[in-house]
Amino acid sequence: MRRRDIRCLLGCLAAIGAFATAGCGGASGSDNATSTTAADPTTDKLAQVLARGTLVGYHEADYPPQSMDVPGAKRLANTECAETQLTANQVEGFDADTTKLVAKGLGVEACFATPSWTEITAGNWGDRLDIAYGSGSINADRMERLYMTQPYYAVPNYYFVARSSAARHAHDLDGKRIGSCASCSHEMYLNGVLEIPGVDITLNVKNPKVVTFETEQPGLKATAKGSLDAFLAAQPVGKAQIDVGVPLRQLPEVAFTYYPSGFVDKSSGLSSAAFVARVNEIVQGLQADGTLNAKSNKWFGHDYVKAAAAYDIASVAQEVK
Repeated sequence: MRRRDIRCLLGCLAAIGAFATAGCGGASGSDNATSTTAADPTTDKLAQVLARGTLVGYHEADYPPQSMDVPGAKRLANTECAETQLTANQVEGFDADTTKLVAKGLGVEACFATPSWTEITAGNWGDRLDIAYGSGSINADRMERLYMTQPYYAVPNYYFVARSSAARHAHDLDGKRIGSCASCSHEMYLNGVLEIPGVDITLNVKNPKVVTFETEQPGLKATAKGSLDAFLAAQPVGKAQIDVGVPLRQLPEVAFTYYPSGFVDKSSGLSSAAFVARVNEIVQGLQADGTLNAKSNKWFGHDYVKAAAAYDIASVAQEVK
């Protein structure tokens, strides 16, 4: 029996145990998986991941400190990752580490695909990846296409302005050109359409002229040069640019706090109930034992995990099929 066949056999046996455990209750969200019969990797996402021996996550090459390439890292020689995927040693950052920790909890190898963020939020991933940890928040719009898992951290979002800007408070930006990442909660917030289950949201600028960027770094740099009046971003993203010398200031008011989640594609064609339940269980365990808190302190110099651990994932009222 070849190595690959052995892995598949072991994965299928593991899937039986994991699926049965999910059906017995215990972890948050486990009531979605009620069957104790053996799961079929051709119809069940958890069984597929376990049988394949890999968890394929999302990676962005230059999104510090959440996701970065490791300069000069060579692809692992003995890997189950597809040729088009990166191996775990080639990526780093808080999002990357979260994917690796979830893969470890599942007992499989972490691999990484690199679609654009707009492709991630659009859903319809095909077979490109299993879950996306990309610092993307739970919101009502995304829930139409994606399943949400236990948020792994909670992040306040602020306006960043050029260091020389006359703006001192959020209201100074009324009617101004404000940047955000495209297809992000920040864009929805500025357009007055952001909904996060269980969170009250109030737009604190009037009539902003929204300018979108594929990622935050170019927008923050454009703001520093005066091309934009401000840029709305997660605190650690803006702070990372300030720390490397980009001449920006953070205004004092929090615009809103969001809850980044692992996203799972609804249109995979596979049952995702057991997979989402198991991921929730793993993330809640990593929050309870301090593992994710330590990762947050490592990458951000701050614990952004504690508030996320208190978020009730049941409040999103999603039916995972």
